Amino acid sequence: MNILQVVPELNSGGVETGTIDLAKQLVKHGHKAVIISNGGRMLNEIVSTGIIHYCLPVHEKSPFTVLTMVDKIKDIISREGIDIVHARSRVPAFSAFFAARALGIPFITTCHGHYSRHLLSRVMGWGKFVIVPSNVVASHMIRNFKVPLQRIRLIPRGVDLDRFEFYSLSGKKNKKEFAIAIIGRITPIKGHIYLIRAMSKVARLIPHVKLYIIGAPAASKPKYKQELESLVKRLSLGAYVEFAGDCDNVAQRLKDIDLLIVPSVGEETFGRVIIEAQASGVPVIASRIGGIVDIIKENNNGILVNPRDYSGLADAILSVIKDKSLQNKLSESARDYVEKHFTLEGMYDATMKVYKEAKRSFKILVIKWSALGDIILSLASLKALRLKFPEAEIALFTSRQGIEIAGRYCYMDEFFVAKNLRFRQGLPGLLEAASELRRFAPDLVCDLQNNKKSHLLSFLSCARRRLGYKSGKLDFLMNEAIDGARDILSPVSHQFRLLEKLGIDSIPESDTLPITDKESAYADELIRESWIGPGQKIVGVNFAASGRWQTKRWGAENIAKLSDLLAADNIRVFITGLKDDSAQAKKIAALSKSKPFDITGRTNIMQLVSFIKRCDVFISGDSAPMHIAGMCGVPFIALFGPTDPKRHFQHTAIDSGKSRFIYKKPKCSPCYKCKCRRMDCMKGIMPEEVYAAVKDILEK
Repeated sequence: MNILQVVPELNSGGVETGTIDLAKQLVKHGHKAVIISNGGRMLNEIVSTGIIHYCLPVHEKSPFTVLTMVDKIKDIISREGIDIVHARSRVPAFSAFFAARALGIPFITTCHGHYSRHLLSRVMGWGKFVIVPSNVVASHMIRNFKVPLQRIRLIPRGVDLDRFEFYSLSGKKNKKEFAIAIIGRITPIKGHIYLIRAMSKVARLIPHVKLYIIGAPAASKPKYKQELESLVKRLSLGAYVEFAGDCDNVAQRLKDIDLLIVPSVGEETFGRVIIEAQASGVPVIASRIGGIVDIIKENNNGILVNPRDYSGLADAILSVIKDKSLQNKLSESARDYVEKHFTLEGMYDATMKVYKEAKRSFKILVIKWSALGDIILSLASLKALRLKFPEAEIALFTSRQGIEIAGRYCYMDEFFVAKNLRFRQGLPGLLEAASELRRFAPDLVCDLQNNKKSHLLSFLSCARRRLGYKSGKLDFLMNEAIDGARDILSPVSHQFRLLEKLGIDSIPESDTLPITDKESAYADELIRESWIGPGQKIVGVNFAASGRWQTKRWGAENIAKLSDLLAADNIRVFITGLKDDSAQAKKIAALSKSKPFDITGRTNIMQLVSFIKRCDVFISGDSAPMHIAGMCGVPFIALFGPTDPKRHFQHTAIDSGKSRFIYKKPKCSPCYKCKCRRMDCMKGIMPEEVYAAVKDILEK
């Protein structure tokens, strides 16, 4: 595997050390390791190691430089055949992200810091996977950057045990003084002030002790070292405290150290120097804060003290100095713990597992939230996607009813609820939905909704591939759009023309809508309530459509007359509909002599499915129950008016071969209008011809 790591510079530090350590392990195991940085002192460490280095100004924060770096990084990715791009810092992460995205290369980040909630920090949450060194960083990225837990990968930093050899305290050469050290950047969050104050108490009781402050001042706090020097002078600790400068070879320096102190007051993300000291046999006292608590187990492999408590810190230091057995216990336990949990080989293995997962991982987002009938018709497409991409993670953005239906199958791994998507309300709902979809981080979007809102959501999801139709409604946001949005095809055929772009060349046989025993028993109880006679046939009549589609409804007078015709042949008629249709159902009952059994508003969607399965024939306008009957293999008669049966009748999944449609097609039809004064299309359908169709189906 060919891995590219991107860091700002290769000067001393935990980020740089981790980058080089991982690159060396990659080369050792036969992989190609490439690093892009602005160079630095640590370049000497990769000479003759097989690591490839490119020197680019990826550390510069200028927007112009960041944009310029995108093409340069793309060239390197192509030249080196890179499989994974791994960014380890915010500024170069922007260039690396867009370069990887343009070429379709998996992008991964490692969060080494406790980032502020700045807009520029968000890029560290854009990785297909986000590697964190500790639980506190994981919580920070989830809470403040909304990175889903599913994309977090916890990989503690590792230490090279060959480089950091174990030295028992009895083997230390320098026994004239007890050497204490703090190693790291000289900056306020490291807590140097509190350690110096603690040393004022320690030095009064232990005259042969000395504190070495190892590290260079942080560029952002150049005067902080002067403040520390003034404090040392004021406390008369000049003989006990030494500013030892920066250190390029921490492993060598640790050989002369008897105790390491990490008195941090800011959120430590991990604490590499802790495991380096522990690997070398140096006892550690550290603040009970941040990622440090993931490393140190209280009074086992180290000692924890409260941040800023310099009195408690002094007592802990004194207890270690005075107790040789405690020193040996901490030293040996720490080395053992590092060997089990924080080895370089272990970090490499865990990181390679993430690389392989990222290369193998493929996420598909399907967008379809419209009417329930349309969602039912998309089930064949969802099944086809699952069959084509069995290992992919597939999510569906749909309505709550859509989830109720599609959730019964094993096609989807995740669901997102479509809500508050009306443009007239402004963009808050769309932007909220887009934010949710970005956290899913899809590689591919299949837009089966095919309107301007769905195209906008596809684009805002940040998926690299966005597949849809050229509808003339913001379709320029779809980078893989095809013609034929208005072709007269059934919905399933229309969807599958789109899916052909993914190599899906056949429509799979749809599965029957699954129902529970409880739902089945409920349907049986409804039928028993109707006092149905032995061997009596059941015909369901659905007169409802969504409140928006008044033109799809067949009149109450027609349904009442049809009920009487069927009742004369000893056929039991059930009226189905929504709760809001109760008044219309009562009107049908008043007009009918046979009194059809009314179950309007008494079923949820899956209870209705269970009931339709028990019908011998089901009659409906162009609405969801028609498609449910088709999915369940129940013979049905579809009454079409304002919509075209060529688009909506064919391929309603499991068609028994007995189903048919009635369509009068006046001059104005299909109009696809939701309201109409005349309603000639639906009024033209006579009860007698529907009755004849029912009889014909039952006879066959």
